[in-house]
Amino acid sequence: MHPQTNVSLDVAIMGREFRVACPEEERESLLQAVTYLDRKMREIRDHGKVIGLERIAIMAALNIAHDYLAAKPINPDDQLHREKIDHLASLLDQALAQQDNLF
Repeated sequence: MHPQTNVSLDVAIMGREFRVACPEEERESLLQAVTYLDRKMREIRDHGKVIGLERIAIMAALNIAHDYLAAKPINPDDQLHREKIDHLASLLDQALAQQDNLF
């Protein structure tokens, strides 16, 4: 088994820069996730009903989680799915914590 090599990426979500660490082999999928999240957040902002970056991020996260669960039903006891959800929650927590430091 090879040790994982982590990389730090500077990404932009709604014009704000965030530094995110991820395993080297997940770099491309993380960049795709950033693009997807940025698009979803901009769609929510452009509809004008949600104000504030944190609220927009939470609404985007809820919409993405809903879409994911609707498209691919999961067993909440499935270890792999719990790990993936925990990883996504961790990335969201990191991004929100960095946003708090900006204000």
